[in-house]
Amino acid sequence: MYKEIKKNITLADGRNIEISTGKLAKQADGSVVVRMGDAMILATVVSAKDVKEDVDFMPLSVEYKEKYAAMGRFPGGFLKREARPSDYEILVCRLVDRALRPLFPDDYHADTFVTLQLISGDKDVMPDCLAGLAASAAIAVSDIPFNGPISEARVARIDGEFIVNPTPEALERADIDIMVGATIDNILMVEGEMDEVSEVEMLEAIKIAHETIKVHCQAQIELAEEVGSTEKREYCHENNDEDLKKKIWDETYQKVYDVAKLGTACKETRKELFAAVKEEFLSQYTEEDEINEVLIGKYYHDVEKEAVRNLILDEGMRLDGRKTDQIRPIWAEVDYIPGAHGSAVFTRGETQSLTTVTLGTKLDEQMIDGVMNQGYEKFILHYNFPPFSTGDARPARGVSRREIGHGNLAHRALLRMIPKDEKINPYTVRVVSDILESNGSSSMATVCAGSLALMDSGIQIKKQVSGIAMGLITDSKTGKWAVLSDILGDEDHLGDMDFKVTGTANGITATQMDIKVDGLSYEILEKALLQATEGRLHILNILDETIAQPREDYKPHAPRIEKLEIEKDQIGAVIGPGGKIIQEIQATSGATINIEEVDNKGIVSIAAANKDAIDSAMRRIKEIVVGPEVGEVYDGVIKSITNFGAFVEILPGKEGLLHVSEIDWKRIANVEDVLKVGEPIQVKLLGVERGGKLKLSRKVLLPRPERKERREEKK
Repeated sequence: MYKEIKKNITLADGRNIEISTGKLAKQADGSVVVRMGDAMILATVVSAKDVKEDVDFMPLSVEYKEKYAAMGRFPGGFLKREARPSDYEILVCRLVDRALRPLFPDDYHADTFVTLQLISGDKDVMPDCLAGLAASAAIAVSDIPFNGPISEARVARIDGEFIVNPTPEALERADIDIMVGATIDNILMVEGEMDEVSEVEMLEAIKIAHETIKVHCQAQIELAEEVGSTEKREYCHENNDEDLKKKIWDETYQKVYDVAKLGTACKETRKELFAAVKEEFLSQYTEEDEINEVLIGKYYHDVEKEAVRNLILDEGMRLDGRKTDQIRPIWAEVDYIPGAHGSAVFTRGETQSLTTVTLGTKLDEQMIDGVMNQGYEKFILHYNFPPFSTGDARPARGVSRREIGHGNLAHRALLRMIPKDEKINPYTVRVVSDILESNGSSSMATVCAGSLALMDSGIQIKKQVSGIAMGLITDSKTGKWAVLSDILGDEDHLGDMDFKVTGTANGITATQMDIKVDGLSYEILEKALLQATEGRLHILNILDETIAQPREDYKPHAPRIEKLEIEKDQIGAVIGPGGKIIQEIQATSGATINIEEVDNKGIVSIAAANKDAIDSAMRRIKEIVVGPEVGEVYDGVIKSITNFGAFVEILPGKEGLLHVSEIDWKRIANVEDVLKVGEPIQVKLLGVERGGKLKLSRKVLLPRPERKERREEKK
């Protein structure tokens, strides 16, 4: 038998969240089921009792998986089995990982696996806002050391009102949509998108989320007390040598500080200078000396981190010589790739993005077939981070979670600036950012390059968008802290925060924040936002100098799209049996045609790289839906021949009689001597007789012979 323990959380609108433990997955170190409505997430955590040798980091793995059975659905594809995680599942993993990771003890290095499974779905509940709560609750009821609990909550402003964990339907109307992760005391993680909102509005949304999270955390504390899991396991994952640590500190700290103070702009040069200090320290040992190179590497890294941080806090000077609010040199260029529909190069310091825009039709839309999410996406953004961008000699092995996360952030940053009106933007748009160099904030370079490339393509984006990554250095002993604009890769690695903010001149469009310390005060958060605004506007000025407005027209080789509205009952006539007619029109015209039913009407989209192809397809379709018009000339096909003439198909399913007297000005004795079945023929519609019979003529399109010729013809 089992003993199930439950805790309930009531939201402000009366909805209920239930956390239960003791019933499922009892062999895991900790397991809970979190339920809201019919949505249920099973969260488990297992942490190894032994640690692998020479591991000096937290080997945490977070997996989130949605079961198709949760919504009574079969997986798509051939295997009919859940396979690789979707982008959405990967993004949920990242949300949870980023909130949990900073709170494990610094000296805890056991392999730890958090597994989240959506075992029941609810169309009115978004599971990502429950995943962080479920993961933390599973750890709370375990004996794994953790400086939590934490939780996550989504806050959206809908019709002017802030709502916690709204329904997917309501979320579509939101102008602020953020996910916040926090402990009872501090903010840990923020991610979301906004419709050009102010810093004050964003802070208000974060504070509302935090109030909800405090309630979630208190429920977990009470649950842990009732389960009896407040006592955590003992562990010893580090063997330290204090004498060696002091020796390294005494002999290298000032040298490292002096290297940092040089203000060297080149990343590789700095790396070599820091490595030289370490090599100089190691040179005092011989091959006969027994030294622990792992510990030396760890302690030297700590020295390097402390020296860089102290230089910033004490002297306001950064590794590359900049001030805390100074942005690296920027240059940008558009229309770099002639074959693309739009392109841009954006370079800031040692970070560079080459971004392209490709314009496509309805047929190019990205199909989404997840457990909870189905539909189509017509604005796609892909981010690629090849190893050569950081000078790494290793192969590229598929798309990483980092690439998906960075691409999603850039997608959110630009999404609300893409016109939704198909009359303004009829295209499916794909933006691809290839990072060619990286030393900090390549996702923000992607936003800037993406904005430029979209303008270069002729897409009428509403406003230019830029992005900046902010860093943070803190000292808990002295209370000193410094916010850094446009952080380097080293500052991200050695610092306490990576806070990315994107927006237009009018407000914020997206944000993503990761904290590597216990939390972040609102004072620091507000300072970071205001300093980010200054940097964002500085970058926007440079973007505007490159290209201030979208081009008035698309590139000559870009596809052109025109639309035609037809009656619903005419859709079948245009498509034809088995798609025969529409395929024939596409083959002969060279255009791509797509038809969809919207509001009980048929919307025909015709795309081609040149106007002639569009005009040809448009003419054929109009002929089908409008019907034959007297006086029009048609390119027909001879379907059959009789002794009194030929029947010619001038439109799909529309045949008329070409009488023998209308074939030529001269007399025709035998029709088959002149015409053959299957031959193309150009005819004019002379009239429509009783019963809808079509009267055709070929001879009126031929030059009329002179009278002398006619007399000779009669002889």
